[in-house]
Amino acid sequence: MNMANGLKHIKGLVVQSINQITTTGILRRGIIFGLLFSALSFSIDAQDTIITLEKGLVHRYKEFQSKYVASRNIDVWLPTNYSEKNCYDVIYFHDGQNLFDTSIVQSFTGMEWNVDETASVLMDKELIRNVIVVGIWNTSKRRPEYFPQKAYELLDTITAAKVSADIKGKPESDNYLKFIVDELKPHIDSKYTTKKSRNHTWTAGSSMGGLISLYAVCEYPQVFGGAACFSTHWVGCPKYRSESVSEAFIKYLAENLPSAKTHRFYFDHGTKGLDGEYAKWQQRANEVFSKGKYTENQLKFELFEFGEHTEASWSQHLDDGLLFILKK
Repeated sequence: MNMANGLKHIKGLVVQSINQITTTGILRRGIIFGLLFSALSFSIDAQDTIITLEKGLVHRYKEFQSKYVASRNIDVWLPTNYSEKNCYDVIYFHDGQNLFDTSIVQSFTGMEWNVDETASVLMDKELIRNVIVVGIWNTSKRRPEYFPQKAYELLDTITAAKVSADIKGKPESDNYLKFIVDELKPHIDSKYTTKKSRNHTWTAGSSMGGLISLYAVCEYPQVFGGAACFSTHWVGCPKYRSESVSEAFIKYLAENLPSAKTHRFYFDHGTKGLDGEYAKWQQRANEVFSKGKYTENQLKFELFEFGEHTEASWSQHLDDGLLFILKK
């Protein structure tokens, strides 16, 4: 079996396993507060919530406080095999309310990523490392927080003003990343048995979440070992289109690309709708990685014919991203 067919076989097994999960019993067991889980080895604050799933559980920190950004919910997914006897990689996932079942979250699209099911299947088959997922909920400042700030600073005054008008404010992504690195990560590492080093710390997201994932690794290469970027929003803004914006992203990347010896990245996009705008700029980004001596072991790009800019589409390709960044 060649590599391409092998990956298709793995994907088929993952999809089959997820379908089996979703058709055997009730997936979501409801919301149960901390007292019912007092036997768990990690401590649960009174204002926090445990949500049990068919595959693992979610520990929700309500309105997690920060001195850098507005408070927000944080969901920490722990796999069924979670134990303090083991240590786990961590993925910091943006748009955290879209990751798990829509009956327990407030997904703004009404769709989910099936992260718990997909990660569980891959771990059960020993295809990826043991991992926990930290879902960082977005806020009304999603666009300013996810827009790469130092790329914005490369824009001319007129273009920058138009970008600010479209994303409803100047970028605040540097503070958003400080929140993750200086406040959230230390909390996660103190609460759970994690592997704290760069080689076991990842970030992931879609659309503008793909942009901020890439930006996070470039800004903190000593913290993050890589990123999975789904349908990266290379055009930058929801409505305003200027090649100057996309050029700024590419220029920033070329000047701040981490070493290929210590990092790896996964990218993909589809061909329908908004995803159809990305091909030119993803190719430019791939060229930057190539000049930075990234090989197929450090960089993977997938083009999905007819793929769309939706959680449903990203969910279908989540296993590709996880298999690459979390490969053993």
